Amino acid sequence: MRHRTHTVTRSALLSERARLMRHQPTESESRLWSQLAARRLGVTFRRQVVVGRAITDFCAPAAKVVVEVDGRYHARRRRTDARRDAKLCRLGYRVVRLSAELVMRDLPAAVAQVRAALEQPP
Repeated sequence: MRHRTHTVTRSALLSERARLMRHQPTESESRLWSQLAARRLGVTFRRQVVVGRAITDFCAPAAKVVVEVDGRYHARRRRTDARRDAKLCRLGYRVVRLSAELVMRDLPAAVAQVRAALEQPP
């Protein structure tokens, strides 16, 4: 029973952290959200969604697509991010990683990458 309590607690912590993160987006996340919100790409995206044991930046559950916006911090986390992506893939999600720099410099190109992922067969 202890394991179940630990799992519930972890889930509650992740959900609370995701809720807080929705209210404090980075500038690049805000810019990308302006293009993903309101079904602009034909699917519903949600921000800061818990999937498995990860908080994703953007998730389109119906399309099983996760979009991550990576700032400088992620340059030091390539292995950790790769393991996280593999876990999300095992859950059936396609993961699109966009650099924050690309989102800020060329938003249409970033959106095109998301659109391409949505058009790929599951």
